[in-house]
Amino acid sequence: MTQPLFLVGPRGCGKTTTGMTLAQATNYQFVDTDQWLQSHVQMTVAEMVEREGWDGFRARETTALEAVTAPSKVVATGGGIILTEYNRHYMRNNGIVFYLCAPVSVLVERLVAAPEEGLRPTLTGKPLSEEVRDVLEQRDALYREAAHYIVDATKNPEQVVGEILALLSQAQLRQQGGVYN
Repeated sequence: MTQPLFLVGPRGCGKTTTGMTLAQATNYQFVDTDQWLQSHVQMTVAEMVEREGWDGFRARETTALEAVTAPSKVVATGGGIILTEYNRHYMRNNGIVFYLCAPVSVLVERLVAAPEEGLRPTLTGKPLSEEVRDVLEQRDALYREAAHYIVDATKNPEQVVGEILALLSQAQLRQQGGVYN
């Protein structure tokens, strides 16, 4: 199996950390769409949004997604990549999508522990816990729509990767006709 593996979910769910661990475990290359985009346009996400607005940034995000999609890649996506219907379908049709799901309290705790000031502009202007709750309420259904699998992201990265590998193994067996659900 060499299909790209896409990780989706809100800020703080562990897409980048889990993605790097998953890439090591699968001997895949790791790429983060936000990091790729920032290095190619030489601007932070905040600068792109300031100069081009959210619509401009979302268009660039789609370009980044298409550019990094390749066999044997683990792709950590930006939290809002699922807002574009095209991106949701693109990932589902071109790889295997995992939604790293975690409750608001865990997301806020992680964001407070590792703040990324200046990298990501506020989406609502509200305090962090309110923003995370509001954004997750708006996006949860879209993450679920995009995902082939929903994974509990409250565990440590090695446990999350173990769950993803088990799901991939089961999927491979089903493809080969060895197991039927």
